[in-house]
Amino acid sequence: MIEIKDLHKSYKMGNNSLHVLKGINFTVDDGELVAIMGSSGSGKSTLLNILGMLDVLDEGTYTLDGVPIKDMNETKAAQYRNKFLGFVFQSFNLINYKTAAENVALPLYYQKVGRKEREIKALKYLEQVGLKEWAGHLPSELSGGQKQRVAIARAMAAEPKVLLADEPTGALDSKTSYEVMDLIQKINDAGNTILIVTHEPDIAKMCKRIVHLKDGVIIEDEKINQVRASSYVQ
Repeated sequence: MIEIKDLHKSYKMGNNSLHVLKGINFTVDDGELVAIMGSSGSGKSTLLNILGMLDVLDEGTYTLDGVPIKDMNETKAAQYRNKFLGFVFQSFNLINYKTAAENVALPLYYQKVGRKEREIKALKYLEQVGLKEWAGHLPSELSGGQKQRVAIARAMAAEPKVLLADEPTGALDSKTSYEVMDLIQKINDAGNTILIVTHEPDIAKMCKRIVHLKDGVIIEDEKINQVRASSYVQ
């Protein structure tokens, strides 16, 4: 599904250059649930941005579902993001003046899906995250956990090949974090490929594999015995 070979990424800092990713080699198979961990400055968010086609690599190759990701203008990159990827962010990134259902339907609008089908799919995915009865509510009327569930429903509505989650539990308390991870595990159980950037060891242990970054290189990549979030959810 994902293949990264000899990936390098640097950023200009005045007259200097900051080498953030230093020869990353990394593959993810269909149906994996992978945690990417590392301290601040380790390169994990940069790696996620490149995987999400929000940033471009300097050297190396990136192949997504058999498609080489290179030399794309923003229009083409946006088309591939809509086709392949779903995103979940720590800050939810919901549109405040749109209802939960309208937020979930938004990626489908950009895929030129008709209004009626958008509405049906939005309700379907809100039901899957347990929020169908909240479809008409604005984000200001939702708790943090509910907002993240709406964000997950929005990411899944376009039926992406890969779900990328950047600190999806970072703004949530422990109980709500485990509820969100329970939902993410169930989505993965259904066969979806998911990558999660997290700094929380307990959240990482709820994945099936942990990749540790330090100073722009992978220092450890191990498959683990997954902890089920449901064991923490009352």
